[in-house]
Amino acid sequence: MKLHHLKPAPGSKRPKKRVGRGRAGVRGKTAGRGTKGYKARNQPKQGFEGGQMPLARRVPKLKGFTNPNRVEYTAVNVRGLSEVFDRGEVGPEEMHAHGLVHKGKPIKVLAQGEIDKALTVRAHAFSQAARAKIERAGGTAEVLS
Repeated sequence: MKLHHLKPAPGSKRPKKRVGRGRAGVRGKTAGRGTKGYKARNQPKQGFEGGQMPLARRVPKLKGFTNPNRVEYTAVNVRGLSEVFDRGEVGPEEMHAHGLVHKGKPIKVLAQGEIDKALTVRAHAFSQAARAKIERAGGTAEVLS
Protein backbone atom coordinates (compact mmCIF):
# COMPACT_ATOMS: atom_id res chain seq x y z
CA MET A 1 0.00 0.00 0.00
CA LYS A 2 1.31 3.45 -0.86
CA LEU A 3 0.36 6.92 0.24
CA HIS A 4 -1.60 7.62 -2.97
CA HIS A 5 -3.74 4.51 -2.36
CA LEU A 6 -5.12 5.90 0.91
CA LYS A 7 -8.64 7.31 0.82
CA PRO A 8 -11.30 8.07 3.41
CA ALA A 9 -13.82 5.44 4.45
CA PRO A 10 -16.95 5.33 2.31
CA GLY A 11 -19.60 7.78 3.57
CA SER A 12 -17.20 9.74 5.79
CA LYS A 13 -16.59 12.60 3.33
CA ARG A 14 -19.54 14.83 2.53
CA PRO A 15 -19.64 17.77 0.15
CA LYS A 16 -19.39 21.23 1.70
CA LYS A 17 -22.75 22.89 2.35
CA ARG A 18 -23.10 25.85 -0.06
CA VAL A 19 -25.50 28.43 1.32
CA GLY A 20 -26.96 31.66 -0.02
CA ARG A 21 -27.30 30.65 -3.70
CA GLY A 22 -30.66 32.16 -4.62
CA ARG A 23 -34.26 31.79 -3.52
CA ALA A 24 -34.89 28.57 -5.42
CA GLY A 25 -32.08 26.73 -3.67
CA VAL A 26 -32.86 24.86 -0.46
CA ARG A 27 -30.44 27.09 1.51
CA GLY A 28 -31.13 30.35 -0.26
CA LYS A 29 -32.46 33.72 0.97
CA THR A 30 -31.69 33.67 4.72
CA ALA A 31 -29.19 30.79 4.29
CA GLY A 32 -30.23 28.90 7.43
CA ARG A 33 -29.78 31.93 9.74
CA GLY A 34 -33.45 32.58 10.50
CA THR A 35 -34.92 36.05 10.20
CA LYS A 36 -33.25 39.31 11.25
CA GLY A 37 -31.18 40.03 14.30
CA TYR A 38 -27.54 40.14 15.29
CA LYS A 39 -26.92 36.48 14.51
CA ALA A 40 -28.42 36.79 11.05
CA ARG A 41 -26.36 39.87 10.13
CA ASN A 42 -22.98 39.27 11.85
CA GLN A 43 -20.66 36.58 13.10
CA PRO A 44 -21.56 36.93 16.83
CA LYS A 45 -18.93 37.33 19.53
CA GLN A 46 -18.01 34.25 21.54
CA GLY A 47 -20.41 33.85 24.47
CA PHE A 48 -23.26 35.78 22.79
CA GLU A 49 -26.59 34.35 23.96
CA GLY A 50 -29.11 36.19 21.83
CA GLY A 51 -29.39 39.29 23.99
CA GLN A 52 -29.90 37.28 27.18
CA MET A 53 -27.51 38.27 29.96
CA PRO A 54 -24.43 36.17 29.14
CA LEU A 55 -23.06 33.57 31.52
CA ALA A 56 -19.87 35.54 32.14
CA ARG A 57 -21.95 38.42 33.51
CA ARG A 58 -24.64 36.32 35.27
CA VAL A 59 -22.15 34.49 37.49
CA PRO A 60 -21.03 36.55 40.50
CA LYS A 61 -17.44 37.62 40.80
CA LEU A 62 -15.50 36.00 43.61
CA LYS A 63 -14.49 38.31 46.39
CA GLY A 64 -11.24 38.23 48.26
CA PHE A 65 -7.74 37.16 47.50
CA THR A 66 -5.88 33.86 47.11
CA ASN A 67 -2.39 33.89 48.56
CA PRO A 68 -0.02 32.29 46.01
CA ASN A 69 2.52 31.50 48.75
CA ARG A 70 0.11 29.56 51.02
CA VAL A 71 1.47 26.21 52.19
CA GLU A 72 -1.12 23.40 52.12
CA TYR A 73 -0.37 20.78 54.77
CA THR A 74 -1.62 17.22 54.99
CA ALA A 75 -3.05 16.79 58.49
CA VAL A 76 -2.19 13.75 60.62
CA ASN A 77 -3.60 13.41 64.14
CA VAL A 78 -1.70 11.88 67.06
CA ARG A 79 -4.52 9.32 67.37
CA GLY A 80 -3.60 7.95 63.93
CA LEU A 81 0.07 7.79 64.84
CA SER A 82 -0.61 5.90 68.08
CA GLU A 83 -2.94 3.42 66.33
CA VAL A 84 -0.48 2.59 63.55
CA PHE A 85 2.97 2.81 65.16
CA ASP A 86 4.25 1.11 68.34
CA ARG A 87 7.74 2.55 68.74
CA GLY A 88 10.69 4.03 66.88
CA GLU A 89 10.96 6.83 64.32
CA VAL A 90 7.98 7.98 62.33
CA GLY A 91 8.67 10.10 59.25
CA PRO A 92 6.83 11.01 56.03
CA GLU A 93 7.96 7.77 54.32
CA GLU A 94 6.60 5.58 57.12
CA MET A 95 3.31 7.53 57.23
CA HIS A 96 2.96 7.12 53.44
CA ALA A 97 3.74 3.40 53.67
CA HIS A 98 0.90 2.96 56.21
CA GLY A 99 -1.55 5.04 54.13
CA LEU A 100 -1.80 8.02 56.50
CA VAL A 101 -0.66 10.61 53.93
CA HIS A 102 -0.16 11.10 50.19
CA LYS A 103 3.27 11.84 48.81
CA GLY A 104 4.33 15.34 47.86
CA LYS A 105 2.59 17.57 50.42
CA PRO A 106 4.16 18.72 53.67
CA ILE A 107 2.77 17.10 56.83
CA LYS A 108 1.38 18.80 59.93
CA VAL A 109 0.73 16.77 63.09
CA LEU A 110 -2.43 17.83 64.96
CA ALA A 111 -3.51 16.99 68.51
CA GLN A 112 -6.80 15.11 68.09
CA GLY A 113 -6.83 11.92 70.15
CA GLU A 114 -4.38 10.55 72.69
CA ILE A 115 -0.91 9.07 72.37
CA ASP A 116 0.70 6.82 74.97
CA LYS A 117 3.74 5.53 73.03
CA ALA A 118 7.18 7.12 72.95
CA LEU A 119 7.58 7.95 69.25
CA THR A 120 10.13 10.13 67.49
CA VAL A 121 7.87 11.95 65.04
CA ARG A 122 9.40 13.80 62.08
CA ALA A 123 7.05 16.18 60.23
CA HIS A 124 7.10 19.61 58.60
CA ALA A 125 4.94 21.25 61.28
CA PHE A 126 3.32 20.49 64.65
CA SER A 127 0.51 22.16 66.52
CA GLN A 128 1.52 23.21 70.04
CA ALA A 129 -0.90 20.77 71.64
CA ALA A 130 0.34 17.87 69.45
CA ARG A 131 3.97 18.62 70.35
CA ALA A 132 3.01 18.68 74.05
CA LYS A 133 1.16 15.32 73.81
CA ILE A 134 4.06 13.62 72.01
CA GLU A 135 6.59 14.88 74.56
CA ARG A 136 4.31 13.99 77.50
CA ALA A 137 4.22 10.40 76.19
CA GLY A 138 8.04 10.32 76.23
CA GLY A 139 8.60 10.95 72.52
CA THR A 140 10.15 13.77 70.53
CA ALA A 141 8.85 16.03 67.76
CA GLU A 142 11.41 16.86 65.04
CA VAL A 143 10.61 19.57 62.49
CA LEU A 144 11.69 18.84 58.90
CA SER A 145 12.72 21.76 56.73
